[in-house]
Amino acid sequence: MIMIGRAAAKLFNEKGYLETSIADIASAVTMSKGGIFHYFPTKNEILYFILSNYMDLVVEGLEEELKKIDNGFSRIQFIISRHIELYNKNTAEAKGLLHEAHNLPAKHFKIVAEKEKRYFQIVARSLSDLLGDSIPKDKLTAITFALFGMCNWIYSWYDPKGSLTPDDLAEVIYSIFSKGVVSYPPSKITAPESEVSDARF
Repeated sequence: MIMIGRAAAKLFNEKGYLETSIADIASAVTMSKGGIFHYFPTKNEILYFILSNYMDLVVEGLEEELKKIDNGFSRIQFIISRHIELYNKNTAEAKGLLHEAHNLPAKHFKIVAEKEKRYFQIVARSLSDLLGDSIPKDKLTAITFALFGMCNWIYSWYDPKGSLTPDDLAEVIYSIFSKGVVSYPPSKITAPESEVSDARF
């Protein structure tokens, strides 16, 4: 199933979900269409498998890992690095989440959306711990989505095979974001010197 999912994710990324047929997927994994249907009754089921599994990777163990990190800035740095690492290892799946989730049947879309919501809540909670409970909810939401925007928009231009490594990219995003958060007026927080200077950019 995993082999079929990865091949299908790549095809959905290259051709688009609607334009990709079961025959295309079968050809990519050198399997008959009947073999595909043995594991997935419909193409929708394949898309759901891809996106749901990717979101499981994103949220699995994250809260436990964050509990081990005492410093608020270090938590955000970890979240960014982890996000970029997962994107780099699962680029087709990550792009599929951004571009093809709307093609899921309502019941499957709801499940994937709930996993996305959980991820958002984890990140928002980490930002709230950093900025303080007094920050208005709507502004916390905006800051959280701004961070996701920085991390997710890389799909349109970033080449992991280029000179900028995923670690370098994570440092760039962390440096820009952390310095921006520090300057945000209501926060009145100061990043530890070591936290800001650790970033090379």
